[in-house]
Amino acid sequence: MTAITVNNQLVNIDAASDTPLLWVLRDHLGLTGTKFGCGVALCGACTVHIDGAATRSCVLPLSAVEGKSITTIEGLSKDRSHAVQQAWLEIDVPQCGYCQSGQIMSAAALLKTNPRPSDADIDAAMSGNICRCGTYRRIRRAIHRAAELMPSGGQTDGPAVGQMGGHGGGPIGGRAQGQIGGQTVRQIGENK
Repeated sequence: MTAITVNNQLVNIDAASDTPLLWVLRDHLGLTGTKFGCGVALCGACTVHIDGAATRSCVLPLSAVEGKSITTIEGLSKDRSHAVQQAWLEIDVPQCGYCQSGQIMSAAALLKTNPRPSDADIDAAMSGNICRCGTYRRIRRAIHRAAELMPSGGQTDGPAVGQMGGHGGGPIGGRAQGQIGGQTVRQIGENK
């Protein structure tokens, strides 16, 4: 058994120590908001927070998170009230929605450490998240909007308490989040 803290709840996991955290979250805990994308930590769909830092969960073994605090998209807020989630909805970021939980988690980690990021800061922080739908400009706009919505200093109340139950619909009504990545942002045009 491995004891880990997920969304402020201590849980004991009966899984091999080399089981990727992604599968512990999805298969053992029913937290399906974190998505499988590439399996090699290149796309960002599996992003969660480990001790507050955006981390790819698809290649991180269970043994590496023992004693650490893990926050998933389900734990970001209990009612979608986190500033990033609000901004995502307001700006209408998602298109297909698959990458959105990873995008939101990366954006939330950025704003926690940099409450007023520049476009370059956003591009750098989000460069590991891929959005196949190309919603990069909306993602950047939503991150700026979330910075405006956040309490002073960019700090949030932390992960929501008691959000262990998965909800297959994902973080925002079943629609996915997007990703921002340096040059790609400037090359992709959008209607919105």
